[in-house]
Amino acid sequence: MPSSNDSLARLAAIIESRKPANGGDAGTSYVARLLHKGPDAFLKKIGEEATEVVMAAKDVQHGADPAQLVYEVADLWFHSMVALAHYGLQPADVIAELERREGTSGIEEKALRKAHAREQEERSGGNTP
Repeated sequence: MPSSNDSLARLAAIIESRKPANGGDAGTSYVARLLHKGPDAFLKKIGEEATEVVMAAKDVQHGADPAQLVYEVADLWFHSMVALAHYGLQPADVIAELERREGTSGIEEKALRKAHAREQEERSGGNTP
């Protein structure tokens, strides 16, 4: 059975091949169309899909088929991968970040992010845009 990383890498390669710069045709490819329209198009889809994940999870909580939640999360992941590709990132970058966080409590991780943000602000003289 192939690993999840392999499946994500294959999907990332397909998305990469559909970039307009790589010859993706917005007339025949949904990914190429999203990327051709620019970030507003795929970011809007991410927002829509995130909302659908929340709604599906609420439905599952009230007895709906959990497969619907899986379906919606797949849509969210897909559109997030389009965003990653647009910005020159790969699913492996996200997996590496999750692995970096492994063994760290969520509370600790949040505290570290806040401390890092404070350090950045102090280095820039408190001038944040």
